Amino acid sequence: MKRRTVDLLFSIGGLGLAVLLLVAGIVLTTNASFANDYVRDQLGAQHITFKAADQLTDEEKKADCLVEYAGQDLTTGKQAECYANEFIGLHLKSIAGGKTYADLGEPQSALRAQVEQATKANDPALAGLEKQLAEVSGQRDTVFKGETLRGLLLTSYGFSEFGRKAGQAALVVFVGAALLLLLSIAGLVHAFRTPTTEAFAAPEPAKEPATT
Repeated sequence: MKRRTVDLLFSIGGLGLAVLLLVAGIVLTTNASFANDYVRDQLGAQHITFKAADQLTDEEKKADCLVEYAGQDLTTGKQAECYANEFIGLHLKSIAGGKTYADLGEPQSALRAQVEQATKANDPALAGLEKQLAEVSGQRDTVFKGETLRGLLLTSYGFSEFGRKAGQAALVVFVGAALLLLLSIAGLVHAFRTPTTEAFAAPEPAKEPATT
């Protein structure tokens, strides 16, 4: 086989791969842009704003991101992560001793049963039980709303991370496409500089040392 033919085959193959990588990079860039725009638009529509720096409590000031984003509108995935974990998460711990929505289900059900029994028995403790039930129910509703908002914000953060990683992958793919393009061009230049009569010589296998 002629040397020029080999150079042309490798160069054309490299160009084909470069084009495929370029297309993949464009797709990844488009997905990254969509993720970033979607997260920004959806978070911006909620009109969530971080507390101003002078309004932060001592506990809130321990979170560096709450200090960094103080007074800003929540529009990015990183901000959503901060607000969910450091602000909502902090305040959820102060409700019902840090119990979750699921944790409060058992005491709520138990109090409902006690209220029902006290109602049937006309127990004078009914008013106190109803008050306890109302308190636990209120705590559970508040925790449910907080956990739901926290989950939605963390979902937005996760979606934004997919977009960020897609952007990083696109950069790597574009670099690979550029390298393949340069190598292919170099191969084409070498091919046309090579005499048409020059044959491709495969490297000879290494000879084993003679044994005595």
